[in-house]
Amino acid sequence: MPGSTILRSALVCLAIALLSTTAHAQLFRAYLASDGDDNNPCTLQAPCRLLPTALNAVASGGEIWMLDSANYNTGAVTIGKSVSILAVPGVVGSIVALNDGPAIGITASGLTISLRNVVIGPVAGATPGTHGVFMSGNSTLTIENSLIASLPNIGVVVSSAGVLKVINTLLRNNEWAIIVGNGASADISGSQMLRNTVGGVAVPGGAGSTRVSVSDSIITGPSEYGVLALTDTGIGGTAQISVTRSTISHTDRALVCDGLTSTIFTGNNLIAYNQYAFYKDCPAIYTAGNNQFNANAGSSGAMTPLPLQ
Repeated sequence: MPGSTILRSALVCLAIALLSTTAHAQLFRAYLASDGDDNNPCTLQAPCRLLPTALNAVASGGEIWMLDSANYNTGAVTIGKSVSILAVPGVVGSIVALNDGPAIGITASGLTISLRNVVIGPVAGATPGTHGVFMSGNSTLTIENSLIASLPNIGVVVSSAGVLKVINTLLRNNEWAIIVGNGASADISGSQMLRNTVGGVAVPGGAGSTRVSVSDSIITGPSEYGVLALTDTGIGGTAQISVTRSTISHTDRALVCDGLTSTIFTGNNLIAYNQYAFYKDCPAIYTAGNNQFNANAGSSGAMTPLPLQ
């Protein structure tokens, strides 16, 4: 074959390879819209319709933007890459929980995921889902400026040694707002947990050391618990909750510490209008001495002073 023919053939193959690479290149930013189409490339000019399609189109570490108010899934969404999912300001970007599954599942480890300005809940007329977000992988999840509401089970569950951050988020009318266990760590700040039937925040221990901080937040009933630290000698692990600059009201038991390896630390909180201000069946509920206990029916046990340092 002449040299020029060989060269032309090589250039054609290179061009085909480059075109193929471009065609399959993933986006830093993918877009969703109520009038989008999942046959589109998920660009701003041609947005997709559903969240799973956008997750396939976006690169790891990229962003998915919801452009207008709509439901953006038809079943449980599994997130398997690092990504930020957000609705633009003024938009209700809804991710629904239906068909006996969570709205969002995270099973992989090593991911960094952010949800911002989204609404998670059931949809009328469909079989209800279970949880809002269920994370069983050792990943990092941040939820900001969002609403998680009206779920038959739990708003946010972390059942692994992952990291959870909940910031300026409303969790209401669920069974539990947040449950964290099995060696996870969580920081909950500036958030409201309202009228969740069983409780606000639970740390059931399990494997490893589970540590949760709640700060500048409101937990109010009617509900059974405000915060609960619970361990079982047959399961192992430790459970620690730190509650500061927060309000817990209108519950059966505001602070519950149960188990030989459970601990609660409290400081500068308002605990008001509960049946039990605190219920201690653990080594210690520590107090910095600057909490306000107003109009509670009673308490069980005694708190341990912990001087400010």
